[in-house]
Amino acid sequence: MTSPNVKIAIVGSSGYTGGELYRLLLNHRFATITAVTSEKSAGKPLTSLFPHLAGLTDLLCEPLDPETIARKADFIFLALPHVTAQEVAFRFHRLGKKVVDLSADYRLADPALYEKWYEYCHQYPDLLKQAVYGLPELHRDKIRKASLIANPGCYPTGAILGLAPLVKRAAIDLATIIVDSKSGVSGAGRNPSLAYHYPEVNEGLMAYKIGTHRHTPEIEQEVSALAGKMVTLSFTPHLVPMNRGILTTIYALLNAPADTGKVHALYREFYEREPFVRVLALGQLPNVRNVRGSNFCDIGVYADPRTNRAVAVTAIDNLVKGASGQAIQNMNLMLGYDEREGLDAAGLFP
Repeated sequence: MTSPNVKIAIVGSSGYTGGELYRLLLNHRFATITAVTSEKSAGKPLTSLFPHLAGLTDLLCEPLDPETIARKADFIFLALPHVTAQEVAFRFHRLGKKVVDLSADYRLADPALYEKWYEYCHQYPDLLKQAVYGLPELHRDKIRKASLIANPGCYPTGAILGLAPLVKRAAIDLATIIVDSKSGVSGAGRNPSLAYHYPEVNEGLMAYKIGTHRHTPEIEQEVSALAGKMVTLSFTPHLVPMNRGILTTIYALLNAPADTGKVHALYREFYEREPFVRVLALGQLPNVRNVRGSNFCDIGVYADPRTNRAVAVTAIDNLVKGASGQAIQNMNLMLGYDEREGLDAAGLFP
């Protein structure tokens, strides 16, 4: 049953994902943003943080007080750092609000795994059990029934969507998976840091956190669920001098010889009903330029006959399908709206 118009709060509105949530929700016919919070910018107009919203909102940033915000909104987007979001999600959930958490705090189902990778003990393991991993292409039915969604990370979104057909159809040797991702600088967030300063990034290209990136267990968790057994894979992220976008290239040995046409058909069948996954025509490969500002994940595939490897390439906008757009997609499912509401091709940048 479709919910009526919904009042929305964006908690943690000063970052890139908060700004993208506001931009995209302006196109949503049934959503009204009634509160935005920012501890650093409390009392300031939202437009002082995001000048491109001038004339589109007169909201002021508020301090975060869940009881106050809960009186103003029915649905909560949390765009807070990991660890910080744990208690806030718990408090809003206890107040009876539906929540999409864009942090990492409720993504890993095993609290011990969370503690290992985030070096902090999960304070709400009972709520963690209720959270649903918000990748609609894999968990749509569970998302519809959930009250707390753990919105996927940007790297895992592109990696999991690229791997899912091969893993689900048992087409590859699971011990040979390599995930190579390249992200724009906005993936590091809006807080200034020397590593992301313009002279440090411009005209550069670097790998980082090889074997230690916190998105690794998130990818492995979902791939293992698809495979029905534990999967360990290699994931290497890279920083590239562009504002937004993630290009992910995935390699794995095929279990049986297959040409590109057969692998392409597998992907076409797997994603044929998915509104935001575009399997490109045979022979075409994705470019982050073509998904910029949109909620699409573009996929191209190739079967290398010389090495017997499947190669899948995905492109997403890390701030949209990798964060805010997917969060709205999840909200639409939770509230019974058309999944595409507010996220159609009008969201594409020229």
